Amino acid sequence: MFSDNKKPRPMNEFGGQPNRIEKNTKIKGDITSEADFRIDGKLEGNVTTSGKVVIGKDGYINGKVECVNADIEGKFNGELVVKDLLSLKASALIEGTVSVAKLAVEPGATFNAACTMGKGHVATSTPPPQKMQTAKTNEPAKAS
Repeated sequence: MFSDNKKPRPMNEFGGQPNRIEKNTKIKGDITSEADFRIDGKLEGNVTTSGKVVIGKDGYINGKVECVNADIEGKFNGELVVKDLLSLKASALIEGTVSVAKLAVEPGATFNAACTMGKGHVATSTPPPQKMQTAKTNEPAKAS
């Protein structure tokens, strides 16, 4: 029970365990974390992390996710902003808008999203498009 020969659990880049929302858990609200996050339950809200987000096969997020990397096996609906790599497994179902630097999609994944791709396009807040102004000319009035 208290033996020292347990398998070590994977550590995130900050030296701690990844945060988890387990299967059969439902959460409404926003999450902010400096560490990796795994969702196997259901989340209605936003996730902001400087780590990786993993949505397990039974996981579901409805909201906005901002992260560095993401692996998705489950379902996502909303706005997804991934600064580096988004990896969609065969069982993934994505709907909404996606902004990503790199995208990997396994055959069988469902990707019903408006997607912006490339390092220059990934931003946490997108400024509204600028309207083009035309130059006005000062022509003299015609004499009749």
